[in-house]
Amino acid sequence: MLPSQSMPPSNDSRHTPASMDPSLEERANHCFGCGPNNPQGLHLVFYTDETLPQSPVATADFQLDRMHEGPPGYVHGGIVATLLDEAMSKLNRSLDVLAVTRRLEVDYLRPVPLHQKLKLVGRHSHREGRKLFHHAEILAPDGTALAKARGVFIQLDKALLARAGLTESGS
Repeated sequence: MLPSQSMPPSNDSRHTPASMDPSLEERANHCFGCGPNNPQGLHLVFYTDETLPQSPVATADFQLDRMHEGPPGYVHGGIVATLLDEAMSKLNRSLDVLAVTRRLEVDYLRPVPLHQKLKLVGRHSHREGRKLFHHAEILAPDGTALAKARGVFIQLDKALLARAGLTESGS
């Protein structure tokens, strides 16, 4: 190696020490969909109706701009899928579980316009063991469905999360 070249840092120096790892809640604050601390995020704010605790509904009003553009004047399809996934994932907290997306099916019914106030709605359907079944839709101001999705989420094991230091206990 030439004197002007330096060694790349070891892997150890690039990682945060375990004692400084952010908590699960701190990590959630950086979520691309709803995290307030993510400068490039969508900053969605959800309201959850838990009137029927076993059938929660999560809603968010949103309006996107050219940063989220796919076809001219419309939201990129990947962002549409992200919005729908986010609406469904919000239901997991109401059901008191931490779960991850296993399957996401999106039906793109109409182009989703930029610069318009739209509504995102997620609904819990049912549960089979660790599998949670949800659906979501993006609605135009007149209530027309622009996109719909169905998703399956898998509940993560609380004891495993506790052993990994992501939660306080395994109960």
